[in-house]
Amino acid sequence: MVATSITRSAEIPDRLRIERCRSLPNLGPRLLFFSGGSALNGISRALKSYTFNSAHLITPFDSGGSSQVLRQAFDMPAVGDLRSRLMALADETTLGQPDIYRLFHHRLPADVPPAELAEEFASLLQGAHPYIRAIAQPMRGLILSNLRAFARNKPGDFDLAHASIGNLIIAGGYMLNDHALEPVLFLMSKMVEVRGTVRAVVDANLHVGADLSDGRRVIGQRQLTGKEEPPIDSPIARLFLSDGTRELPPGDVRLPKRNRKLIEQADLICYPPGSLYTSVIANLLPAGAGNAVALREVPKVYVPSLGHDPECPGMRLTDQVDALLSALRRDAGNDCPAERLITMVLTDAAALDAGAAVEIAERHGVPCIPVDLCAPDAADVYDPERLCDALVSLS
Repeated sequence: MVATSITRSAEIPDRLRIERCRSLPNLGPRLLFFSGGSALNGISRALKSYTFNSAHLITPFDSGGSSQVLRQAFDMPAVGDLRSRLMALADETTLGQPDIYRLFHHRLPADVPPAELAEEFASLLQGAHPYIRAIAQPMRGLILSNLRAFARNKPGDFDLAHASIGNLIIAGGYMLNDHALEPVLFLMSKMVEVRGTVRAVVDANLHVGADLSDGRRVIGQRQLTGKEEPPIDSPIARLFLSDGTRELPPGDVRLPKRNRKLIEQADLICYPPGSLYTSVIANLLPAGAGNAVALREVPKVYVPSLGHDPECPGMRLTDQVDALLSALRRDAGNDCPAERLITMVLTDAAALDAGAAVEIAERHGVPCIPVDLCAPDAADVYDPERLCDALVSLS
């Protein structure tokens, strides 16, 4: 049976459920997000008022900015998006939290003489920097231990210009924990009392690659996002994981059991706004991800970006749903019904293309649910509280 193309739900927002979650966020729903980049950080900050139990599987495949410098120096996964999500979910009421937040977001200057750059970095290592001194023990000692581990292991020609201190601290923890991300992410979550769970979808130093519709192949996230390189001018036909030079067979990279368990326990699964391919679909590439989603019988909500996505040239909402389903079915099987992978498309009422909604319903049986979700002063941005209201209502 074909679902109604546009479904208006009287239960969104469900004010009773919203107020219950706000009064007891420690008992809030387990919302799981396949995410990356910064698009969800504002929403994550708002989400802390509703639940302390959200889970965020983050792509560690960023190949641009300061994350790329660390990847090249230490053969490690990208950590910038993980750091920013940890900070977005940190408990802002904890004593000393603003000081930690300030340190983790601090970047070394990019336009000063090398001697001045080295001097500031040395003051951090010595614990003399005001941002370090402001942090109480024992947390200060833990941070310094990680930062000094980074300093001991960094190459002599490592470029500290514009380096994120938070990224350097995570990199040092990575060295101290036998080149594993999970222990340092766990420790940092405890440091800043993260209201949720933040994990890399896989703990591996890999890249995303894409076959474009015009036959070209590109490897590296920075080649696709349109931020550091010119935007692509041909739609992405297929995304894959790579070691940096070649495509890896699908079974070579598997979703860790601990992350599969997060999916198995989720009350709602969300494919959130952000770069469709490098922030969302990239998380679905490890073997086991699509099947885990298909087996979990909970709402599975696609929230498309409202603004322009440079990764989707010429793509309508219908094409984006097709791309998401195609990625999930690579693991779940081509015969997996669409409703086991996406149960609804949730978007702002004013932004919804009625023709696309009809096409999605006819092709996949997936309804589109229009709700007033955009920010009052920006038609291309979701209002964090309105979107959280909707997701909590559906969970």
